[in-house]
Amino acid sequence: MLSIETLILITGILLLLGIASNKFSARMGVPVLFLFLVIGMLAGSEGIGGIEFEDYALANGIGTVALCLILFDGGIRTPYASIRSAWKPAGVLATVGVVITALITGIAASWILGLSLWQGLLLGSIVGSTDASVVFAVLRGGGVHIRPRLANTLEVESGSNDPMAIFLTVGLIQMLGGEVPFGFGLVTLFLNQLAVGVFVGIAVGWTGAWLLRHIRLEAAGLYPVMATALGLFSFGFAAELGGSGFLSVYLTGIVIGNRRPIFHRGILLFYDGVTWICQILMFIALGILSFPSRLIDVAIPALMIAFILIFIARPVAVFICAAPFKFSTRELTFLSWVGLKGAVPITLATFPMIAGLPSASVLFDTVFFVVLVSALVQGWTLPTIARRLKLEVSKRHQAPVTLELSSLRNVDADIVDYYVDENCRATNCLIKDLALPDGVVIGLIVRDDQIIMPQGRSELQSGDHVIVMMRPQVRVLVDQVFANRKHPASKKLGDLEFPLRGSIRMSDLNLFYDLNVDKDKNATLDQWIRRRLAPKIPVAGDVVQFDQIAFHVRDLSANGGIEFVGMVFQAAGDSGDGAADGAITKNGALAGDSQRSVEHGEEASV
Repeated sequence: MLSIETLILITGILLLLGIASNKFSARMGVPVLFLFLVIGMLAGSEGIGGIEFEDYALANGIGTVALCLILFDGGIRTPYASIRSAWKPAGVLATVGVVITALITGIAASWILGLSLWQGLLLGSIVGSTDASVVFAVLRGGGVHIRPRLANTLEVESGSNDPMAIFLTVGLIQMLGGEVPFGFGLVTLFLNQLAVGVFVGIAVGWTGAWLLRHIRLEAAGLYPVMATALGLFSFGFAAELGGSGFLSVYLTGIVIGNRRPIFHRGILLFYDGVTWICQILMFIALGILSFPSRLIDVAIPALMIAFILIFIARPVAVFICAAPFKFSTRELTFLSWVGLKGAVPITLATFPMIAGLPSASVLFDTVFFVVLVSALVQGWTLPTIARRLKLEVSKRHQAPVTLELSSLRNVDADIVDYYVDENCRATNCLIKDLALPDGVVIGLIVRDDQIIMPQGRSELQSGDHVIVMMRPQVRVLVDQVFANRKHPASKKLGDLEFPLRGSIRMSDLNLFYDLNVDKDKNATLDQWIRRRLAPKIPVAGDVVQFDQIAFHVRDLSANGGIEFVGMVFQAAGDSGDGAADGAITKNGALAGDSQRSVEHGEEASV
């Protein structure tokens, strides 16, 4: 029995090796999952480390806790917009797709390994799901940048397909052990896993989000701890009720992340470290659990099963399930290739060992070998496949520095990093000439390795990172200022009122919002409204209508100058009383002050 001091030393060494392997992975393109597993195998009883470890129950526990935290982190980082764009194809892939993959792989495995049909189907069920930890790592930090709808589909599928894989695995184990009869018992088990997981996940998410927004904790570090406690509670409570803890904790993370808790960025930074620790320890622990000599014995049949899984089962499932959702052939091909396997199949493979089923060791060794092949073959080639299929999008430019706003209370503000390229509307413009709405402050300009303190005469250049603080209500308008000049104005501008300074020049207003309001380049918004209202003297509440745009006079200075104007992009046919171009109306109501135009986000790149 190793002493606690020795265990701490071994853990530190393994973490350092994991970090070193991550650097090697980034340089050589080798999937980090594969390296973690190899380090574990080298540290095991048959490797140079000589660590004796064959406790499948403990390995299952380590994998379960790690996956719980990884899924919670994945949920926190998944916006509702991603789910809305991908929930239909992802949902079908996560259910029907897993069943099809398990059936094809299981039938082939029973023939290749000489197992019974039910044992073969058990192996197919174990490897039937796409692993969330690997997909999140590849798509969010592995250098693969693909179309948003495609990436969202993969992330939502991998985060929600564990219940089906667990249901099939547990159901078949119970059936092989004589605990549950084939038929109604299995259906009941699946429905309970799904229904309880969804209900508990959403309920704990909403309750937890409310608590995190309203509770007043004295230390900022307690907010990530409280979020972690909520995730663990969601998983455990759902599991105790017979539901899917993995689905529950993923949904809890989604709800909490989209409700923007206090210290939201701090929670995300906390989980950056936690998920890396979880991945390193989980994959290395599972690697230690394996025996390379046994893997050699199953190498040939495992390679055949991996070939069928990668090139037949997954593609058939994807083309059947995702084709109706208007994916192109190239996108379906990529979805087929990203059936990455990781910790979930290995963790599920410990279930037959714990249950003491016949051929359990053969199943575990085969699954482990299949995961190694999947990680190496699919993970290594993903960037190349994305490029060959022409599905890559431009890489997002990360600012070399960040500006953070830390508060233990809810602050109605966003901090956004905008990248200025040669096609950006703001390129070569002075800050004072940007038609920014009221409530927006440019806090920092980062140019190469230099920090520039912004002033009105500072000129934005291609390659700059502009870090902007703003009220969330005007986010969509600021996005338009930094948008690509080749793209038309966003449709999200409609029916929202944006506060503008009266000193803004009309030429800048035309440039940044695709308008054609006034030909006088030197006229200000104040002067233009006065000409439209003449001979009437402007008062608060006056409205000048121009095409489908209404300018509301909101505030005047002591000497009668127009200080603030509310600009409203109205939908076609919604110009009040049908006033013609340039007509004057009177409306004293303040429109849209509390409206939220977009969902909050930590960063944006245009």
